[in-house]
Amino acid sequence: MRDQQLFDKIDLHLIRVLHTVLTERSVSRAALKLGMYQPAVSASLKRLRELAGDPLLVRSGAGMVPTDAGLRMVEPSASILRAAQVLFSDARGFEPQADATTFRVAAADYLDPHFLPQLVSQVKSLAPRSQIEIHPLTAASDYHAQLAQGEVDVVVGNWLKPPEELHLGKLFSDRIVCMVSSEHPAVKRGWTQEGWLEAEHIAPTPTHPGARGVIDEYLEGLGLVRNITARCPHFGLLPRMVASSLLVLTTGRQFCERYASMLPVQILECPVPFPDLVYYQLWHERTHQSAAGRWLRERIKGVAASLKPA
Repeated sequence: MRDQQLFDKIDLHLIRVLHTVLTERSVSRAALKLGMYQPAVSASLKRLRELAGDPLLVRSGAGMVPTDAGLRMVEPSASILRAAQVLFSDARGFEPQADATTFRVAAADYLDPHFLPQLVSQVKSLAPRSQIEIHPLTAASDYHAQLAQGEVDVVVGNWLKPPEELHLGKLFSDRIVCMVSSEHPAVKRGWTQEGWLEAEHIAPTPTHPGARGVIDEYLEGLGLVRNITARCPHFGLLPRMVASSLLVLTTGRQFCERYASMLPVQILECPVPFPDLVYYQLWHERTHQSAAGRWLRERIKGVAASLKPA
């Protein structure tokens, strides 16, 4: 009976105030984000404190921080708000021009460099009231949990073997090539597999010990190891590092071609017979029937198709 009485005192607006106050860690900033007057947010926070039997947010120096109880409420409150959004938006369908929806996309930065800018541009053009969040996709990302919990709606990347337990849509495939400076000796004399392995390579920084990308994962399966002498966590900076050194970048041709006319670099065939890189979008059963989710996946598919080189 007590739990039912407590539940009857909680409405969706109160949950929204709770989540915003806890994530903003400020009543005044929460008021701005919610479009409310600060006294109204303070009154709602007072109600929440009474219901929780906990202060939820306390002073710490010049700012405020959530209590342990408050921290435990951040994800459950976000989950409730996401579920409510899906519940009502799917009941009436998704209207891009009218609906205020937040889209969350996790994508690797080794995609075509035009992909994310054009996706954001198209989403904002066709769904002007929407918000779009781009999340990094790294080897350390638990994208299964992120998709299941609604932290992201779609994951875009490549895998040697894509996960079978998620919904999957193929976007495009790409040949693996090498990018080198125009001054690299291999431009004139070419190279053998042994020469390529011994050359100095640049690769993304591993996000945790033992992490490998698809290039090194495939090489390991062949019993081969390349000579990586430089690493950088920002894939988009690698072409400029290659242009001013004798380093070798091995990745998809589509990515490399975007820089070939901008930098003094050359694209060379790789002497190791790699399979094509295949890029996919992945999503969870949770959003499989969602009208907004389907709309987002169609935008992703369309942008990926439009970027294919002639």
